Amino acid sequence: MTEQDAADDTAATEESTASEAQADGDVDADIEGAPEDVDADEVDLGEFDVDDDLIDRVAESDPEDIAQELAALRTRADSLESQIEQQDETIEELEEKLKRKQAEFQNYKKRMDKRREQEQKRATEDLVTRLLDVRDNLERALEQDEDTDIRGGVESTLRQLDDVLDAENVEVIDPAPGGDVDPTQHQVLARVDSDQPDGAIADVHRPGYEMADKVLREAQVTVSESEE
Repeated sequence: MTEQDAADDTAATEESTASEAQADGDVDADIEGAPEDVDADEVDLGEFDVDDDLIDRVAESDPEDIAQELAALRTRADSLESQIEQQDETIEELEEKLKRKQAEFQNYKKRMDKRREQEQKRATEDLVTRLLDVRDNLERALEQDEDTDIRGGVESTLRQLDDVLDAENVEVIDPAPGGDVDPTQHQVLARVDSDQPDGAIADVHRPGYEMADKVLREAQVTVSESEE
């Protein structure tokens, strides 16, 4: 080996040593930001919850594409947040409307109850007013002289009363003798000997009345009972 070759080898060795020293300096500089009590050689990425697929994806993706994707995600998140806020406002509006509707319904119900009560009172007042005319006619008949025949006046008053009851859809329950007994409309007073078949109505003691398919008063009847 010549002196020139030896000199070249020495220079190359010194240059290599200097490069290694610079590299070590760079590594030390990279870990200067780490906590003082952590040795850079002891850092293990396995201790962190890192998604390997995400790391690979980031490593393989273009930085500009990643930036655009992140921007799109932020825009979508902002849009979803805005939609949630709008839905919350809509829910509040619907709740307020529901409360108003409930209050309006309660007021309407009170008005209807009051109106029905008033209508019932007016209907009763109208009936009583018409019955007063009937009473007046009966009173006039009784004011006649004892020798006066009042039968015609009483019959006329009775017809007037029947007209009032008919206007109120009141029907008379007046079964004919020989008919069947209806427990919903007839009240049996007694069993008597009669020419009628056994168990049939023998006679009507007092008629009954019904209104709107409701029995106001049962007809009182006697029932035929054959002798054994």
